[in-house]
Amino acid sequence: MEPLHGYTVVDLSDGIAGAYATKMLADGGATVVNVEPPEGDSLRGWSASGAEVDLDAGGALFSFLGCSKHSVVADPDDTGDVELVHRLLASADAVVWSPQGRTGSHPSLVPAQIHRRHPHLVVTSITPFGLEGPWKDRAATEFTLQAWSGGAVGLGRGSQDRAPVHVGGQVGDWLAGAYAVALTLASRARALRDGRGELIDLSALEVQILGLTYYPVTYFGVLDRPWRSERRPTVPGVAEAADGLVALGCGTAQQWFDLCTMSGHDEWIDEHSPLSITEQANLHAPALYEWVRNHKVDDVRDLASAFRIPNSPVGNGENLPTLDHFQHRQVFTRNPRDGFIQPVPPYRLSGVPLHRPAPAPRLGAHTEDYRHATPTPRKAPPAEEVHNRLPLSGIRVLDMTTFWAGPSCTHLLAMLGAEVIHLESARRPDGTRLIAGVPVTEAQWWERSPIFSALNTNKKGLTLDLQTEAGRDVLHRLIPTCDVIVENFTPRVIENLGLDYEFVRSLRRDVVMLRMPGFGLDGPWRDNPAFAYVIEDASGLSWLTGYPDRNPYEPYSIGDPNAGVHALTGLLLALEHRRRTGEGVLVEAAMVDAALNIAAEQVIEYSAYGALLQRNGNRGPAAAPQNLYRTAGIDEFGRQDCWVAIAVATDEQWTSLRAVLGDPSWAADPALADAAGRRAQHDLIDDRLATWCAARSSDDVVEILWSAGVPVAKVMQPHRQTELAQLADRGFFEHVDHPVNGRAAHSTLPARMSHGPMPVHTRHAPLLGQHNHELLRELGLGDAEIAALAADGVIGSSPPAR
Repeated sequence: MEPLHGYTVVDLSDGIAGAYATKMLADGGATVVNVEPPEGDSLRGWSASGAEVDLDAGGALFSFLGCSKHSVVADPDDTGDVELVHRLLASADAVVWSPQGRTGSHPSLVPAQIHRRHPHLVVTSITPFGLEGPWKDRAATEFTLQAWSGGAVGLGRGSQDRAPVHVGGQVGDWLAGAYAVALTLASRARALRDGRGELIDLSALEVQILGLTYYPVTYFGVLDRPWRSERRPTVPGVAEAADGLVALGCGTAQQWFDLCTMSGHDEWIDEHSPLSITEQANLHAPALYEWVRNHKVDDVRDLASAFRIPNSPVGNGENLPTLDHFQHRQVFTRNPRDGFIQPVPPYRLSGVPLHRPAPAPRLGAHTEDYRHATPTPRKAPPAEEVHNRLPLSGIRVLDMTTFWAGPSCTHLLAMLGAEVIHLESARRPDGTRLIAGVPVTEAQWWERSPIFSALNTNKKGLTLDLQTEAGRDVLHRLIPTCDVIVENFTPRVIENLGLDYEFVRSLRRDVVMLRMPGFGLDGPWRDNPAFAYVIEDASGLSWLTGYPDRNPYEPYSIGDPNAGVHALTGLLLALEHRRRTGEGVLVEAAMVDAALNIAAEQVIEYSAYGALLQRNGNRGPAAAPQNLYRTAGIDEFGRQDCWVAIAVATDEQWTSLRAVLGDPSWAADPALADAAGRRAQHDLIDDRLATWCAARSSDDVVEILWSAGVPVAKVMQPHRQTELAQLADRGFFEHVDHPVNGRAAHSTLPARMSHGPMPVHTRHAPLLGQHNHELLRELGLGDAEIAALAADGVIGSSPPAR
């Protein structure tokens, strides 16, 4: 039986985020009822390439996101239809809502009213800024949210000679959907235990901060400097080889040294250089690019794989289904209704069936069935019976992860109430302890990483050297006490340690083991190192990012946190299966599979319509005009580098923009009255808007346009996120005291949950080996045994001296 069999979800959303969230619930076996207005969900008419679609059946993206759902038409102006929706809600378990849905705009169908009238429901609201706060009603698009989040300049993407560039493909909307489903399932765990629903108020802005930037506020607060002060291309990044594009990357010093050797330049290796890896790579960029140009893609990749340097082909909508690794793993399938190619779900659960996709419904296909049904209303218990424990309290997790993807998953578990034990080796600590650029001459340098601090609050810290028999023995005693084991190494690492699922299961029969390899547990790329940027390259996320006359830019961000939140959903489905059956589960959540899902539109558009989506700077298919425009002023680094994002998503917003501009004659051209006409004359509009913005400060442009209802944003330096009034009002940042780093702001969850957690952070990230004695005593070890482990270097609280 599917994990969510018998779970009913009403979809009152409109757009990618809600549709993706409810698709994933349907994949898990839930019954999803998509409630649409008479004109249908706007996604029915959507095509990123502008292809003509059948509005009643829906275009290709709707056909993908609508798989296995039911369609009920309800007119918000019809009292009987509104009551039909309430009958659906009364017998459902959850509802997903967004403000774009016309039916959901009825006063009795907004989140607060649904939560009041149907307290048994988990109500998940997806809005740009959140349901409360000074910006709650401000106009926004996925593009302007990227600017507000700092994602447009977050990791120095692009180059200083041009405007910053957004991440293409509306990734923020897909990521919002991924967080929405994960939090809905976490809340379901609490509802099953306590018998009462809650309101989840998810902010797409906060989602983008977590997905498109790398904890810049904590970094700035601890080290008093930003992560990046200028934009520069990733080197090598996406490079031109003799016969096409290839992606190469360096995430560690060792990988940079190996790249030097691979390209025949051992003289570049300088372990004592004051320059960072990135700075050294930029210094030698011309010679590196010349070397790549003189080799074929396959030769470059074979060499890089031999040197264990992260590498991949550069995927796009056309070539992704043809790549050998993806064919081997069968990560694509045919749409059950229209036959185009689409990705399979981003996780695999051993022995647990996911729902086989059924064709997306035609508009209103199930209206009469539900109109004449007599469902049984569900009731919440009296308030005094609610325990209000955190959603995942009572679950113990052994966190054997490192860097970003794995820890971001276990961090969500810890913030949602699970007991998470973060396992490291004092000899080889978590990689995020080592990437902050803190000199090893500084006292306790390994505790100074703001990235580690931001990713690991609420966790306990244990060190074990698993290269020793004694360390493995302790681990084997610890595993039976844990409900969940999470790891994100390449497959060979865990297998060499003898810690595959069958062995772990021999220690505890009902254990859930989550494995998060970059490219999966099988296939020709399985042992390739995987960092965010290579995952982005291989999945198509890079392809849509950048300018058409330059190689793609790597987002350099979303690959890791996107993998983490998708892995959490797979894990929660496995825990639900265990709750129902008592069986353990192996969950395989490959990073690249998660990325392929949020980049699905590229493969779908090419397969369905023959349209290869292309990067186009800061323009995009969802708004016209859409771009970044330079404004007057000098930024904090002394440059004329201040920008605003403007995105006109509707004809009404265009009318408002014209009025703000003083209705100039050029804007009165009737051809500009619709999006197609504006897109055709985008160059003209850009030129006029650039002139208008250049005479004003960013703050002035935002005040003028937002007051008129036009989506606009200031392109924020990401370490300035705390200056946004909306985030302050929602308490998105909490200050955490750390014994080495002092007090610094830390980001929290991208949603406020009506039953908590509040506060989110209950303890600082663990010092290396901080909880060794506590955890080892729980296993029955005495003080003498613990002292012997420390004397032998099996446990420790500091790396060995260099």
